[in-house]
Amino acid sequence: MILLNFSHPITPAQQQQIEDITGQPLAQIISVPTHFDNSQPFLPQFDRLMDQITLSPAQWQTEPILVNLPSLNFIAAMLLAELHGRMGYFPPILRSRPVNDSLPPHYEIAEILNLNHIREQARARRY
Repeated sequence: MILLNFSHPITPAQQQQIEDITGQPLAQIISVPTHFDNSQPFLPQFDRLMDQITLSPAQWQTEPILVNLPSLNFIAAMLLAELHGRMGYFPPILRSRPVNDSLPPHYEIAEILNLNHIREQARARRY
């Protein structure tokens, strides 16, 4: 499985949690540093961000891909639209949570959210 990470670095413990939850090894982690200048239009910055990912069209459509979204909601929304266009479906995403009473604060992987499944359930409710 390929992890596209648009957030904080994934620790070895988090990597193990992901593999335990999914039952699949992480073959590749692609870290994409995500910081936008709020005083500039987002679309050109987003295009440059996506240019950093060198997956082929076949990989986008056939490889199992998991996504760790950026925290800024505008970028996350653009990213989900782009990924759906490239992949043909919404990818599963990571949800992390803070570990209670940890000093310094650190995060664990809470679950994998299957966005495409959520979409399919929503489609069934629109009729």
